[in-house]
Amino acid sequence: MADHVSEHPQQSGAAPILVASNRGPVSFRTEDDGSLTLRRGGGGLVSGLSAIDDPNAVWVCAALSDADRTAARQAPDGRLDLAGHDVGGQAVRMLDIDPETFARAYNGVANSTLWFVHHLLYQTPVQPAFDAAFRTEWAAYRAYNAAFAEALAAEAAPGAAVLIQDYHLSLAPALLRALRPDLRIGHFSHTPWAPPDYYRLLPDDVAAAVLEGILGADRAAFLTRRWALAFADCCEAVLGAEVDRAALTVTHGGRTTRLGVHGLGADADFLRERAHRPDVDERLATLRAAVGDRRTIVRVDRTELSKNIVRGLLAYRHLLRTRPEWVGNVVHIAFAYPSRTDLAEYRDYTAEVRRLAEEINAEFGTGDWQPLILHVDDDFPRSLAAYRLADVALVNPIRDGMNLVAKEVPVVSDRGCALVLSREAGAHAELADDAITVNPYDVIATADALAEALAMPPAERADRTKRLAAAATALPPQQWFLDQLDAL
Repeated sequence: MADHVSEHPQQSGAAPILVASNRGPVSFRTEDDGSLTLRRGGGGLVSGLSAIDDPNAVWVCAALSDADRTAARQAPDGRLDLAGHDVGGQAVRMLDIDPETFARAYNGVANSTLWFVHHLLYQTPVQPAFDAAFRTEWAAYRAYNAAFAEALAAEAAPGAAVLIQDYHLSLAPALLRALRPDLRIGHFSHTPWAPPDYYRLLPDDVAAAVLEGILGADRAAFLTRRWALAFADCCEAVLGAEVDRAALTVTHGGRTTRLGVHGLGADADFLRERAHRPDVDERLATLRAAVGDRRTIVRVDRTELSKNIVRGLLAYRHLLRTRPEWVGNVVHIAFAYPSRTDLAEYRDYTAEVRRLAEEINAEFGTGDWQPLILHVDDDFPRSLAAYRLADVALVNPIRDGMNLVAKEVPVVSDRGCALVLSREAGAHAELADDAITVNPYDVIATADALAEALAMPPAERADRTKRLAAAATALPPQQWFLDQLDAL
């Protein structure tokens, strides 16, 4: 794979620890006067990296917007910290990748191909069709990964530890190893991994290249043992690799890659503090006024195809149609935040969510009861308010690498919350004992589970919530990150 990487000699930098991810810890916005405003991001990775107590650690990420590209171009070698930006005491190298190359790699391959494969989302009678246009996108994906490999090679000190994140960068470990064989390289997959029969929808050379790219790492880690074993199965089926499932190793091309499992948990301290700030209290009061003394079923998701929002709404409609005791006595609060609006499938899906919500309210709503409150705009304080209010949390993805909402709701819940959880969420491996498990495709069984959850006695609900919260916070983001670093 090294043939696509620049042949210029790579300089050893000073960074003993590096992280690479598509999205970085900061982003920029261009103001009316042309100046740039910096915004810090959140999430598990940002929280995890804050655990590194080393001023020379470097985070390598891509510029995602025109403002980001301007900031990256104005900084020496894209190093935002050296350009005087306040990036929270971190060293950040932002890559100004050609916008067309980035769009083809990100939308064409990462989000429309690898994401669809790992989440089993294709309508196989018509998709996928890997034609000449896909080959152009695949070349862009290789170029995007090569840009990361070159930047990491330039920044890394001799023998440095490099943690490469996710399906956007599945080729980068092998490309980096070709440039810097001295480095200790880890790759982490935040998605599920497809079983071999489905994975082999990919063109044979692409299927092999993605696996060999990740096997360029010393260690390939996953959110659950299930996803790690699925990756091993694909290596065996596609590459003929030697797999030791007990030891979790894959040997191919004379190298052995160790597999790891790290179930990312919720950041309890941050969530509990953030959930009781005034802006959350204000939104909680608004929700309480809308709900009255009725029970609540809460879901908070992106309008991502894998999140299964439409079947969740169908299950709620079935509940109201078949259990008259809940008509007028429950409100479904559904927050479905916009996702990947540049892809037609996602715009269509969001439109279907809106249409079904309107149908449910039209069928059942009365002058003093709106059965479904839907918001399709991002509001984190409002999400936390809904977490606190929830009697039932519905988390029913078709397939999910982990699903942090399932872990966050029990941590924040005020009175205890029953969790209805898809068996296809990675979080199910840790939370199954105290959740009500559902097959995400079975609308009637999901409605039955919602009824069971609504009828759960308060004492049992509170006990389950305590146990769920304990399991959900077992590996908080900082420890999750340090465990991977230690394992390298």
